[in-house]
Amino acid sequence: MTSIRVGVNLMWLVPGVVGGSEEYSVRLLEAFARRTVDHAQSGPVELVLFVDPALPAVYPDLVAAFPTVVAPKLASAKGARVLLESTWLARQARSEGLDLVHHLGGTMPVLRLTPGLVTIHDLQPFVYPHHFSRVKRGYLHATVPTSVRQARLVVTLSNFTRLDVIERMGVDADRVVLVPPGLDQPAPVELATVERALHRHGLTGRPYFLYPAITYTHKNHDTLVRAFAQVAATHPEPMLVLTGGVAEAEPHLVSEIERLDLGDRVVRTGRVPVAEFDALFASATALTFPSRYEGFGMPVLEAMSRGVAVIASSNTALPEVLGGAGLLLDPDDQNGWADAMTALLGDPIRRKGLVERGHRRAAEFDWNTSALALAGAYQRAGRPRS
Repeated sequence: MTSIRVGVNLMWLVPGVVGGSEEYSVRLLEAFARRTVDHAQSGPVELVLFVDPALPAVYPDLVAAFPTVVAPKLASAKGARVLLESTWLARQARSEGLDLVHHLGGTMPVLRLTPGLVTIHDLQPFVYPHHFSRVKRGYLHATVPTSVRQARLVVTLSNFTRLDVIERMGVDADRVVLVPPGLDQPAPVELATVERALHRHGLTGRPYFLYPAITYTHKNHDTLVRAFAQVAATHPEPMLVLTGGVAEAEPHLVSEIERLDLGDRVVRTGRVPVAEFDALFASATALTFPSRYEGFGMPVLEAMSRGVAVIASSNTALPEVLGGAGLLLDPDDQNGWADAMTALLGDPIRRKGLVERGHRRAAEFDWNTSALALAGAYQRAGRPRS
């Protein structure tokens, strides 16, 4: 059986900059390298990676698993990268004799010499356009619909995004395929590691709620902080732990924490190493995830796999990911969030039930299954159009 040769465009993936799409893309490709595939059914697929110059040092195992072509150094600048995708990448794909190029970053270049697939992580720029700069908003509104129309297939991470693409972009349903994230089995966290993390952040012996999110506007930290203020007013022990980097909503969040006099009850860790992140998960009372928009919501899945109860927003992809294993609330129901946190503080039996359901739900996500779905998409897109 003839192999399908697919180029994977990772020129957009500057490590540490692009958020959850980085985790998904890297883990999916690692799973693809080690997948168990029945070639008699799906046929062999060969990948060639085209990567940002910074990627090999951060993900050496990934680039060791596939033939890899490093883009020119100036590709790390967004404007230059867009130009190089239509020039350098197009020529490289042709010279490599590729059948397809998979653009995992949400858009395809304007000029292409090889048919393509595109992964759409979400359509937030079309739902909340005011969350994006004028330049980025204009670029995405011009390129995403064109990319979706011209792609052989569109890949999405959730059925929510799949339906959104179909309805919002007017795409035939059979051209939009689902390749959800999988889940790596979390490694056991040593007690000493947990104790060090709790001591470092002043959490020893105290219950706490965890929200791992960059301070983007749609992450809705404000509602969570105001709800937590209600909890803190009647419960002197609980803390709120906010991990993640800084974005446009940071100044307002800092001001809100100060206004509510929560400086000694809200812990801001910034970005933390993976081992410390796992340690903070290990002792959390619950994950609180009030985001107004998620194309998937990986932290919710990670929490369930780590035995943490979940309170999450009842919108976008989050109910789909939770699958009935968590508490769902309107993201702007401040009183509802306060009541839910208070309830879990005082009801360990209910919390245990959520943890058990979460474990079962998380077990349904497997990276090998995701890799097989991707291989199937490549085989389908590589067939000549009738």
